[in-house]
Amino acid sequence: MAARDNDIIYDWNEIKRHAPPVQHKFKLVDETLRDGIQSPSITNPHIDAKLEILHCMEALGIEVADIGLPGAGAQAVADVTRLVEEIRDQKLKIEPNCAARTHQADVQAVVDISQKTGVAIEVCGFLGSSPVRQLVENWEVPHMTKLVTDATDLAVKNGLPFSFVTEDTVRSHPDTLRTLFKAAIDHGATRLILCDTVGHATPDGLYNLLEFTRKVVDETGAKVELDWHGHNDRGLSLTLCLSALEFGIDRVHGTCLGVGERVGNASIDQTLLNLNLLGVIDRDLRALRKYVDTVSKYYGVEIPYNYPAFGSDAFRTATGVHAAAIAKALMMGRRDLADRVYSSVAASEVGCKQLVEIGFYSGKANVQVWLIEHELEVTEPRIQAILAQAKVSTATLTDAEILQTLANAGLLDGARPHSQPAAV
Repeated sequence: MAARDNDIIYDWNEIKRHAPPVQHKFKLVDETLRDGIQSPSITNPHIDAKLEILHCMEALGIEVADIGLPGAGAQAVADVTRLVEEIRDQKLKIEPNCAARTHQADVQAVVDISQKTGVAIEVCGFLGSSPVRQLVENWEVPHMTKLVTDATDLAVKNGLPFSFVTEDTVRSHPDTLRTLFKAAIDHGATRLILCDTVGHATPDGLYNLLEFTRKVVDETGAKVELDWHGHNDRGLSLTLCLSALEFGIDRVHGTCLGVGERVGNASIDQTLLNLNLLGVIDRDLRALRKYVDTVSKYYGVEIPYNYPAFGSDAFRTATGVHAAAIAKALMMGRRDLADRVYSSVAASEVGCKQLVEIGFYSGKANVQVWLIEHELEVTEPRIQAILAQAKVSTATLTDAEILQTLANAGLLDGARPHSQPAAV
């Protein structure tokens, strides 16, 4: 709990907790420009849009970006190359990595871009490892092992860090994982990326997998870090990212707005938000609003109205009792209270504002705030005219409907209301 909230919030989340729940250094890996683009419902944005998104990540202090899969074709190669050049030329702090199938051609594509740009790019070589994948692919473990070692050798020979990614790790047999993990590590992999590719894991499953993986790494005696990459099929991806960090994972992955295949990935904006609220990190997150809006625009993905922090209803109320509390806070001269009395997330800290509107559950306070924010005198006839219209409406009134109501009642008197919505 932040010190500034001590006088207004009793936080049960912090009882018996004497320090933030994550005590080690870690990094966030943003997959928006690669895994996020794999959603069949999004538009693959132009490179200029991708560059803008990259700079949004940089502004938020995100440490690593997966910038593409060059093995996908010429356009992917061109986009990845341009993104690496931007990181190099603008001296961005964000570190690039690229996905690659454990195929020679895919790894070579990353090597070529690295050599062209002079930037070391982490190669994230992935291979399906679950029994169901082996069955449909007709793969045997020796064949899989050779794919892993050949890919690792090619990256290491060219001086690039190699991270081994087991797809569907959470549903893979431990004997298969042990064989593949040790093969990758023996050939120079410095990181294992544990993937919940189909969003199957629970916190218990994650803990069990981490415990097993650490034992395997300890058996090798090598210095190997661990990542968690999760999808949201069961709605647990954010919880699992936070749990992974509490369990000591080195990096967690996510995408802006959780975009990705099927129901998507863990949401990196929600991960950042919660880490800030937990006191694990202390970052200025006002740039998050711009990030989610930018991705929404260029990917053609509408932000759900009830999406945490950034949905249209996140800081919007038309309920009388809520508006009354907000209005009283404003009359006290405490906008900080207005921002927190009916929200666990302070709107101003994520680049947003509280909105007070008028609907069928509204009371006088809603109308008073609306009139003040639109620079109209607060009078009883105006309040009653607007409330009367609201009570017979089946939806929240628009500004135009409220003004028309006042005009019909002869209560505008030539006034020119401020056109902005009631934001507090």
